[in-house]
Amino acid sequence: MKGSELVNDTVELSPLLPLEDGNDSLLSLSAASVSHLDFPVNPWDIMLCLSGTVIACENALVVAIILYTPTLRAPMFVLIGSLATADLLAGVGLILNFAFQYLTSSDTVNLITVGFLVASFTASVSSLLAITVDRYFSLYNALTYFSEKTLHCVHLMVAGTWGVSLCLGLLPVLGWNCLEEPSTCSIVRPLTRMHVTLLAASFFVVFGLMLSLYFKICKIVCRHAHQIALQQHFFSTSHLVATKKGVSTLAIILGTFGASWLPFAVYCLVGKREYPAVYTYATLLPATYNSMINPIIYAYRNTDIQRALSVLFYGCFQINVSYRSRSPSEV
Repeated sequence: MKGSELVNDTVELSPLLPLEDGNDSLLSLSAASVSHLDFPVNPWDIMLCLSGTVIACENALVVAIILYTPTLRAPMFVLIGSLATADLLAGVGLILNFAFQYLTSSDTVNLITVGFLVASFTASVSSLLAITVDRYFSLYNALTYFSEKTLHCVHLMVAGTWGVSLCLGLLPVLGWNCLEEPSTCSIVRPLTRMHVTLLAASFFVVFGLMLSLYFKICKIVCRHAHQIALQQHFFSTSHLVATKKGVSTLAIILGTFGASWLPFAVYCLVGKREYPAVYTYATLLPATYNSMINPIIYAYRNTDIQRALSVLFYGCFQINVSYRSRSPSEV
């Protein structure tokens, strides 16, 4: 069915999506289609809402564990807590977006919801960069990592992360939106094309910095392994396995992050508001999966958090080991 036939009876799309302006869209459901399918809710919106629910549940557990476990106060856990909080808010934002989309058509509510999502996902991506920086310095300055200075620097990174994220999220609410000039709309309504381009460019900067830092981390890990081998006059199988595991973990981290966000970031740069909304959905949904995978990579694989989970769920486990947290380079 052509878009020109849907202009008069197309249901309202999500505030995250561009105006169709009479163009073809796989997401534009006509009144006849709705009555035929007896399914008035956009399936893509349902998938985003389900994704947000899983994200919120996963990260709420991580936030609760870090808040209520006194031993999880090392710099690494401060950053993991920041990441989990950002992803938790992103999940809540996806749920609210779904609810408000079908309950109200207020432009003000749409602006607040989209701004909330922009701030949350920006904080999530920025927290990943902060974790990468922390991992690098835990190797580069291993002897002084567990110090008050490190904790102070981590708090500054967290404050900067959330400050920048809040500013970017408030821009649509403060007036940088396309509600009054639809021609300036991007693939993500009501954000302007300039705003989306800024967000995409920021992502590529963050991704480039993460690539550079993880490359340096790999060099440090390999150099340490070589030094150990020279001291012991041979390179043991255990050291080889540990080195390969470390490099593989870094590859998984970068691969997951890139595969989740790159399609959406690229489409933000090349896409136009006239393009079918299905492209926006198809690239945005994988981006949300990054917030679903983050707690698995950064939190649930950590032995200290696993121990806290055991105490939480079973209540009878006695923790007789040292409470000194491992450094990020050991995770």
